[in-house]
Amino acid sequence: MIRPVRLSPLDLLDIGLLGLRTRRMRAAFSALGIAIGIATTVLVTGVPAASRAALLRDLSALGTNSLQVMAQPGADSPPQLPEEAVAMVQRIGPVTVASAVANTHALVRRNDRTDARDGSGLTVLAARLDLPQAINATVRSGRWLDPVTERFPTVVLGSVAATRLGFADLPATGGPAPMVIIGDRWFTVVGILAATPLSPDIDRSVLVGWEAARSQLRFDGHPTVIYLQCRESAIEAVRAVLPATVSPVQPGQVVVTRPSDALAAKRATEGAFSALFLGLAAVALLVGGIGVANTMVIAVWERRTEIGLRRALGAHRGQIRAQFLTESAALAALGGVAGTLVGLAATAAYAIGQGWPVVVPLPATLAGLGGAVVVGVVAGVYPSIRAARLTPTEALAAT
Repeated sequence: MIRPVRLSPLDLLDIGLLGLRTRRMRAAFSALGIAIGIATTVLVTGVPAASRAALLRDLSALGTNSLQVMAQPGADSPPQLPEEAVAMVQRIGPVTVASAVANTHALVRRNDRTDARDGSGLTVLAARLDLPQAINATVRSGRWLDPVTERFPTVVLGSVAATRLGFADLPATGGPAPMVIIGDRWFTVVGILAATPLSPDIDRSVLVGWEAARSQLRFDGHPTVIYLQCRESAIEAVRAVLPATVSPVQPGQVVVTRPSDALAAKRATEGAFSALFLGLAAVALLVGGIGVANTMVIAVWERRTEIGLRRALGAHRGQIRAQFLTESAALAALGGVAGTLVGLAATAAYAIGQGWPVVVPLPATLAGLGGAVVVGVVAGVYPSIRAARLTPTEALAAT
């Protein structure tokens, strides 16, 4: 009694790769077709992903995760925010950074020859050291305050304040330090900020260190405006708890700005791009699967003699199916790896050319590799079944 022989996984892989080794040119062109399909999958998802990242970056610059807190204006005796308000806001879990400024009600002058009552329409604010992080501000010239300079009579000017006071840029290192008068005291200008579109009040302000304002300008330590950033997903929840957090005694006297309209646009953009990615990936994988199926059907038709000979030598239908499924999966994997590399390179080149951030869509990349194999196996099911149904006499008679 003849017992059927079972092929080990290594034997099955060797037989499955036999067609690729013996027909290298056909395998190369078949893999090229698959690679083009997978490269298209990566490209049509990678380019929109880079575009999406650039768009979301621009929208985030509009303050989608920023809020401001201040006392209710217009009251006869407006309440003051507590001195510890910033520390209490920083304890809110989703808050990533919180800082504050306070109006010192002092006047600033370019020199002692100008009218003491003319403040040039500028505001002198006490500022905390982490203010630039909270409002996404950058220093255009000079430097920001540090733990040392915040205790001494030094200031940083907003962009509009610098223009009104006659400072274009600070002199190079070694030159005389420019100075301004606040009240009746001279302050050294150590930095000038770039424009801050999200905080135009800062542009028209002269910023003094928190401790220097206490010692030099009789500042009482109560913040006027609190600036904070938090996780975008929790911005509504943070906004809801801010009044009671900042002023537990009088939460109704606290005003919190509403989230930026750009946040709604950003969320709508994310949803639209997600649907686009799924649609493009599905179409590209479908095209790649059709290419694999077409290649394997032709391979079965061309190799009927080989199939008949193997069947005549005792190979059963299961082994024939396994052979063609293995070959189909190997061919798809080869094309998938090549296509993924080409797609990633093309995506990076296009993104760099457009000035976008280079985004490697990891889900699309993994889907391209895994999807190529899965699609190759699925696409090889019909050809493998067709090959297994050929009897030895039918296959050999076709020669």
